[in-house]
Amino acid sequence: MHQTLPENVDVLLVGMGPVGATAANLLGRYGLRTLVIDKAQEIFMAPRAIVLDNEALRILQMAGLEDGAFATCAIPEVQMHSPLFGHYARAKTAGQIDGHPQLVTFYQPELERVLRDRLRQYSCVQAELGAELEDVTQDEHGVRATIRKADGKVAEVHARFLLGADGASSLVRRQLGMEFDGKTFTQDWLVVDVKNAPIPISHIEFTCDPRRPSPHMPAPGNRQRWEFMLHPGETREQMEKPETIRALLAPWCDTRDCTIERTAVYRFHARIVDRFSKGRVFLAGDAAHITPPFVGQGLVAGLRDVANLCWKLASVSQGRAPLSILDSYDQERRPHARAIINMARMMGALVMPRNRATAFLVHGLMGILHRIPFTRPFFEELQIKPANRFPRGLFQRGGSDARLVRGGQLPQGLVRRAPGAPCVLSDEALGNGLSLIGFGCDPSQHLSAPLQAAWRAIGGQFVAMRHRGQPDLGPGNWEDMGDTLVPGAAPVGWVAAVRPDRVVMHDGPLSSVDDIVTEVLGPFNAVAAPRFSPAPQTTS
Repeated sequence: MHQTLPENVDVLLVGMGPVGATAANLLGRYGLRTLVIDKAQEIFMAPRAIVLDNEALRILQMAGLEDGAFATCAIPEVQMHSPLFGHYARAKTAGQIDGHPQLVTFYQPELERVLRDRLRQYSCVQAELGAELEDVTQDEHGVRATIRKADGKVAEVHARFLLGADGASSLVRRQLGMEFDGKTFTQDWLVVDVKNAPIPISHIEFTCDPRRPSPHMPAPGNRQRWEFMLHPGETREQMEKPETIRALLAPWCDTRDCTIERTAVYRFHARIVDRFSKGRVFLAGDAAHITPPFVGQGLVAGLRDVANLCWKLASVSQGRAPLSILDSYDQERRPHARAIINMARMMGALVMPRNRATAFLVHGLMGILHRIPFTRPFFEELQIKPANRFPRGLFQRGGSDARLVRGGQLPQGLVRRAPGAPCVLSDEALGNGLSLIGFGCDPSQHLSAPLQAAWRAIGGQFVAMRHRGQPDLGPGNWEDMGDTLVPGAAPVGWVAAVRPDRVVMHDGPLSSVDDIVTEVLGPFNAVAAPRFSPAPQTTS
């Protein structure tokens, strides 16, 4: 792409991998003038992420990707196998949560192509491939960036904010001088993607053999992936030789009967920055944190980052909120990202015990715990996974008398406008803004006129969710077809304020709706939103 770069934008986005491309789509949906650059001109084809959970799929839905936009393979079960104890533990992943499968595998290059293609529908978003960030400075008005384009020309761009989603070796992070603390694992792993293996597999299996641990899983396009831990002294060049790969795959398939599509050797890391932002510059995805792959949460964590941040950038850029709300990005996301990293490190210790004695103790204990009814759900029902809810942040702290969790996600179900109308996922009904939801009631009918105006001024809307069969509540109301929201999440006569990333900000009975809205408005009215200061004219 050889376009003239814009001189002024709301957001300069550096990095167009899956996290950056998702952020670009979210920013486009929110109507922000966005320039996204990436020094690579082609999609990276080496094997990387392969697993997404229901949270990630819901975020991609928020970014505009409908069901079936890219191929997925739903995983019914994750099995842990030991040569000493057989199948000693499992996680049940069949079924759906919030309208999406609990766990799927996917083909990352296809997802990236779809995300890039969808950007064409947003006239406010410009992508420039082959362009590299050279320098960044910032002041109270914004960020000034020097960019070298693919043709060698240099341009200067002024942005309100800069978002670095440029990977583990992030130039943005290094420009900011931010520490990237953590641990580099001594183990290297060989990843092998195979097409048309003769024996299909429907689940994910971890062969937890201390001699050489090896996860194995299916993927769309008749693909399968194996990962093999390298022994001390084994080199990348040695492990990627066809004869080595043939020997490693021999217990499962003959490489003459299938196609070796991609191979790569990776060293796994566990790292996190001490803060996700500095001034008007923000980090997301691997630029902010690197998660070992043993629980498939690396890409998912990056998607959580941009879902949390992008709507806040829009609210500030469009004058609906003060800069101060952006402090909640680090406050909310960093503790959860650290918890996911710690979980992945623990699972790594279970997958790759150092010796047979350790394997006997660890896997034997897991086998025992898996047979005890009290402890079995910890693994089998994935209770080990840290819940994506915040102890503090941009929401009203306190408990709820309903089933909602403030600082947690609003459930998603199927809703329709009227009998005979098509059913849609409830996030589609909520759209891209703040929502004041009435459960079995219309909150706008009970909210004072000044507060209605104030709520709309920060981009808020009113939504009435009626229970199945309840009479029509007027304009903008939806019927819950599966009791997920009403009465599943809250009883009739309840109200909740919900963010665009579907985090519950506040809730309570309809009689308290004025107080609820007043308290939610507090952080948005703290200071006047800053105005954008245009940069001097430059030549690209």
